[in-house]
Amino acid sequence: MRGLDALIVGLDKSLRVVSGLAAASRPSPAARVAESALDAAERRRSASLMRVNHVGEVCAQALYDAQSRFARSDVTKQQFTHAGVEEEDHLAWTAERLRELGSHPSLLNPLWYLGAYALGACAARLGDARSLGFVVETERQVEAHLTSHLASLPPQDAKSRAIVEQMRDDEIAHGAAAKA
Repeated sequence: MRGLDALIVGLDKSLRVVSGLAAASRPSPAARVAESALDAAERRRSASLMRVNHVGEVCAQALYDAQSRFARSDVTKQQFTHAGVEEEDHLAWTAERLRELGSHPSLLNPLWYLGAYALGACAARLGDARSLGFVVETERQVEAHLTSHLASLPPQDAKSRAIVEQMRDDEIAHGAAAKA
């Protein structure tokens, strides 16, 4: 896909990301977990952490979109596209969990998306090897971030924990694939 078609598809995807209309291709890990009773403070704490995770997924979409768009080889482009599909699952899961917690995504998501897209485009312009190296380091930091969120979530919030654990597993796989 070239030119105007690629631009329109890219704009459509970015609007779906920042507007919260992303759809998951896999069922949410939280779907198989019973909702736990959370008090108001625990609900706020979980919502706050899941909002941060949702912003991270908005940024991941932008990074992978830009890196795929500007990748030099078709193999690298496909790798970024595949990772972006899993990240879209994360985006949909965290958005759904925010709704379940009676909360909302960050109002700054359009700005986060633009900044992350610019960063991904810059990384991609350095070449595929450096762009993949950027992914390896980013995913390492995301894994650490998600591990810290697991320690910070209320212990009885099993639904949020299931989502964050699956996200962490997927991020580890993305980093390993980029390193290979």
